[in-house]
Amino acid sequence: FKNIAPLKEILDNLPQFEIKNIEFGNSIKIEGEFDNKLIYETAKKLMPWRKGPFQIGDIFIDSEWQSFIKYNLLQKHIDLTDKLVADVGCNNGYYMFRMLTQNPKMVVGFDPMAIFKIQFDFINHFVRSDKIIYELLGVEHIPMYEKKFDTIFCLGVLYHRSDPISMLKQLKQGLSSNGEAIIDTFIIEGDDEIALTPKRYAKMRNVYFIPTIKALQNWAEIAKFKDFELLEVKATDTKEQRKTEWIDGESLNNFLNEDGSKTIEGYPPPIRAYVRLKV
Repeated sequence: FKNIAPLKEILDNLPQFEIKNIEFGNSIKIEGEFDNKLIYETAKKLMPWRKGPFQIGDIFIDSEWQSFIKYNLLQKHIDLTDKLVADVGCNNGYYMFRMLTQNPKMVVGFDPMAIFKIQFDFINHFVRSDKIIYELLGVEHIPMYEKKFDTIFCLGVLYHRSDPISMLKQLKQGLSSNGEAIIDTFIIEGDDEIALTPKRYAKMRNVYFIPTIKALQNWAEIAKFKDFELLEVKATDTKEQRKTEWIDGESLNNFLNEDGSKTIEGYPPPIRAYVRLKV
């Protein structure tokens, strides 16, 4: 990723604007008196925008992922009122901003990628939330973090870990006594307790294990979670993930064959399971 030092300097010098209204809907929409040219040029320098979308004044940041599809799917399964919440792999904080509508006590984001922290700082320059903390930390820091969480979200991370059971154990160690983890991960269909172990999946080199739901449940039991609840299963499609002017490089269309029936490596196309794990 790009050198973030000059980007941080740009944000430090960004003027304070008058904010008239903020809507935490499908698009996080910020209305106010803005210098649209400055907003556009600043946001462009912070590419790639993976999660979103966001709208600041007249500037619409059309992110690669239509992240509201995932969040709206999960929203009916969660109650964050007065809870201490973590979002592991929080990217630029889109989900954390959406969570504010449920009035959590606090939301702590964990992500070691500095460019995503800069994107978060850019959006929060306008939102000005005192309920969100962004930590440049990874999942391995959860067990030693100063707080224990009522709910931990870990969305789209598990398949990037070479030891998914250890990661589940780390999440469990970060939960309070009645806590829950909300996880989504790639799965393969089938009734066997097995996992796909690709060298590359949908052009990603860092996808290690793609389990069946039964295998995922076994992992959760080995990690000492007591309850495993399957919330949803959903295929990822080009309505949810696609190339826009706000990213560099390729997107889902480039990762699948012509009819979308397989990844370009010949594997089943991406399907995600959303689960709730309780201690």
